[in-house]
Amino acid sequence: MTDAKKILIIGGYGKVALLATPKLVKLGHDLTSLIRNPEQAPDIEASGSTPLVRDLTALDVDDWAELESQFDVVVWSAGSGGKGGASDTYAIDRDGALASIDGLKKLAEDGKKVPRYLMVSYLGSVNHTVDPEHAFYPYADSKKTVDEHLLDSGLEHLILAPAALTLEPSHGGEVIENTSDAAAGRKTSRELVAEVIVEMATREQLPEEKILPFVDGGTPASEF
Repeated sequence: MTDAKKILIIGGYGKVALLATPKLVKLGHDLTSLIRNPEQAPDIEASGSTPLVRDLTALDVDDWAELESQFDVVVWSAGSGGKGGASDTYAIDRDGALASIDGLKKLAEDGKKVPRYLMVSYLGSVNHTVDPEHAFYPYADSKKTVDEHLLDSGLEHLILAPAALTLEPSHGGEVIENTSDAAAGRKTSRELVAEVIVEMATREQLPEEKILPFVDGGTPASEF
């Protein structure tokens, strides 16, 4: 049995986060879910997590450092979801995520305990070729910037890189190459992403490769 951990899930009301939360709670971990809308708090509580109502776009590096210092694991599962246009995408998916990473770097610089950091991204983020005129570009640009910053951070981290997400049940997965070509036509169950979060939040050591690209398959997340 893995020792109980204090885990912060940023974007706690997202579909993946709501699938991962009860799985982690069932294993005996102490969950806190950062959300922006207080009306979501009852659903968070029903999932077994403690709601924390904060606007992540209003948090600076010091705020993040203070918040993250309370946890053993931090999971970034937030995103604008395409709402609010490019400005909201950059504010949440890029600037908010960068500040959360820099909060951890500040903890390290101050000689304090630094939690493990899991970033939910997408397959091929660091080598995307999305046209700047395409509606998906602000998200792709944000994720590339954040993932490259995290890879250069020196922090204990892992970037989870699923393909196009579905609501299908998980039957396991497959680790593949982290390229857009490899991802073409492939799908990843959100439930599988949740299973990978649970596995990587609680295992003793993370994989040596700091980007984990995976799609639906037949291998359990425990063997990733």
